[in-house]
Amino acid sequence: MIVTYNWLKEFVEFDLTPQSLAEVLTMLGLEVEGIRYLGEGLGDVVVAVVEEKLKHPNADKLSLCRVNNGREVLPIVCGAQNFKAGDKVALAQVGAVLPGDFRIKRSKIRGEESCGMLCSEKELGLAVESEGIMILPENLSLGVPLVEALGLKDTIFEIGLTPNRADCLSVVGIAREIAAKLGKKVTYPGHALNESSLPIRERAEVVVEDPDLCPRYTARYIYGCTVGPSPAWLVKRLEAVGMRSISNVVDVTNYVLMEYGHPLHAFDADLLAEGKIVVQRATEGERFTTLDGQERVLTASDLTIRDGEKGVALAGIMGGENSEIREETTNILLESAYFNPSAIRKTAKRLGLHTESSHRFERGADVEIVTRALDRAACLIAELSGGAVAEGIIDVYPQVIPSRTIRFRVERCGQLLGIVLTDDEARDIFDRLEFAVAKVEPGLLDVTVPSFRVDLEREIDLIEEVARLKGYDSIPVTMPLARVVSDRPTRRQQLERRLKDLMVGQGFNEIITFSFMAPAVLDRLLLAEDDTRRTHVRLRNPLVEEQSVMRTTLLPNLLETAARNLNFRTLNLRMFELRRAYLPVQGEELPREPLHLAGLLTGARYPEGWNQEKHQVDFYDAKGVVDAILDDFGIGPVVYRQEQPETYYHPGKACQISHCGEMLGSLGEIHPDVQGNFGIGQPVYYFELDFDKLAAVQRGKTSIEPPSRFPDTFRDVAMLVDDETPASAITDCIAGLKIKELERSEIFDLYKGSHVPEGMKSIAVRVRYRSNERTLTDEEVSSLHQRVIDNLVQKLDITIR
Repeated sequence: MIVTYNWLKEFVEFDLTPQSLAEVLTMLGLEVEGIRYLGEGLGDVVVAVVEEKLKHPNADKLSLCRVNNGREVLPIVCGAQNFKAGDKVALAQVGAVLPGDFRIKRSKIRGEESCGMLCSEKELGLAVESEGIMILPENLSLGVPLVEALGLKDTIFEIGLTPNRADCLSVVGIAREIAAKLGKKVTYPGHALNESSLPIRERAEVVVEDPDLCPRYTARYIYGCTVGPSPAWLVKRLEAVGMRSISNVVDVTNYVLMEYGHPLHAFDADLLAEGKIVVQRATEGERFTTLDGQERVLTASDLTIRDGEKGVALAGIMGGENSEIREETTNILLESAYFNPSAIRKTAKRLGLHTESSHRFERGADVEIVTRALDRAACLIAELSGGAVAEGIIDVYPQVIPSRTIRFRVERCGQLLGIVLTDDEARDIFDRLEFAVAKVEPGLLDVTVPSFRVDLEREIDLIEEVARLKGYDSIPVTMPLARVVSDRPTRRQQLERRLKDLMVGQGFNEIITFSFMAPAVLDRLLLAEDDTRRTHVRLRNPLVEEQSVMRTTLLPNLLETAARNLNFRTLNLRMFELRRAYLPVQGEELPREPLHLAGLLTGARYPEGWNQEKHQVDFYDAKGVVDAILDDFGIGPVVYRQEQPETYYHPGKACQISHCGEMLGSLGEIHPDVQGNFGIGQPVYYFELDFDKLAAVQRGKTSIEPPSRFPDTFRDVAMLVDDETPASAITDCIAGLKIKELERSEIFDLYKGSHVPEGMKSIAVRVRYRSNERTLTDEEVSSLHQRVIDNLVQKLDITIR
């Protein structure tokens, strides 16, 4: 935002130097990023009159002039042709230094002496572009410095505003901040609007079809106008804030834009079909040419201003080429409206069209200043163009936007800022900010926020206003009180860290993936239609469909990560993730969030080397990892039940893991179809454990039994059993005898082939015996072993080989 020192002083009286004013603004949160002094260095540029203008004897395009500066007559060689004898001009005398460090010297040009230079606005740094030299008003006195004669001396402030301070995108807004800080009153721009007897309803009509995008639309009709150049004061003011003068009518809308911060738009009323304005959404694919000559393709979400037949403006952004103000324009329909900020922001961003108008509307305009800005602009247009303002105003405001009232606790404000604040001090600050204040009780105020402060929504926003107005430098500096405490991890946190360390020790790499997935990914896992994991939590505003729901299983992300690594020729993978799944619970607002450990293996068992066999990982590698986890957690006995736990496992190559009847998880080889769905061409093994259940049965302390001092002995038994009989049934049957001297049993051989009947398998079991009291005799061991064999034959119907 660019403002000038003199313009600010028109609205609030102060005696601060430009440097002091910049410091005040910065401490108010309006950071002054740059200061530029208008007219600086132009003290040697004075008002002069051209007494004689002759053709240069040695150059066709140069003139030889005699110029009087009030003290002497000087010869000047000039190349411009837009002046004549008798014109008053800006003379840069010998020794003057113009912008760009251009020093004026006495010189000879084509043989003729030149003692100075006649200057243009561009050469003096007063305009971006100019045609010819600067012609001055005739009433100026000779020899007076130009900056004094024209009142050019001013200071320009470049202010960096945060996006929430839309109220300061105007001179009035910044003046209001200065007045509040200095305890002054703002003198708002005045206008004496004289209306004619012609009713506006006879010349114009406004219909708002989409009040959700345009809550308020006002208009005035000005007729009999003459479009032409703007007066010097208006041109000078606009150029000072970086705007180019176009015409008196357009310049007034820009002037009021900078003054009040509210965008306006002037239509050529004679180009509006049926004299009608309709505010409504565009049709999908509609084409519209804006003032910059660019054709825009609109969507159904874009708001347009239309006449009785066509679009004439992009609401709140830019007008149309088909209704712009021209030299021939005599009748004007002047618009002042309030548009929905998000709608303007969306359209401007999609079209890549950022204007002074959209910059203000998308941040939030002041809905109550609409008519004041309209009347101000109508008054100036009528004054500068010689037009007349029709009687009345069109104001379409179907649903009044209510003001916001915020409860303010004085004590709470003092606690947060670390200051002592009284009710009267708080009220005084809010009064200076033009907030309405009602005292509810001691220490409690109801503050009604004015419509121009769209950024204030909560009590903490009001507390910030108190800090700004009191001054950040008035807040005492105190050292924070802190205690040094030992924040020891909880048991659960310790187990999580222990489990991760264990997985890393097993050669796994931890991965962290998004907690989102695509709903369709569950089809690739072959999950049944009634599987509860197909019920998921959907995001309200997903970035992409592939991350539109919260995950209900960790497997898809692991498979996608594996596929991506395999595509990069990383063929040997061991990875795990200890993260949450999100399972909706019927009747509950929030889902259940169990913590799962998921691991994946594929590729070679050992790194490639001359002394390593080239084996691929298999089911038992995954089972070995699970065994190591359960052993470290002290969980046992564990049963690996050969059942099909999930549809994404290979049939016959997966099992459930349970402890004391509680299912802890599952492991197995991924189904070939699932691997194909993810683009994986080699066997993948996967296991998943419920961490919450692991933590519940984990033994905190491990009991240690002293070893027996007596030797052990073992007996082997080979048997034929049915193929359907799981190996665990044999060891469970042996353990079920509860023989005190039976130390353990283990299967050490499995055979299927010749000499073994079809549908049978041969299993060899080694049973180890030991007593803690004495050395067992051979007869005692044989007797115990016979009991074991008899029990197996009786319960499992085995055949001893």
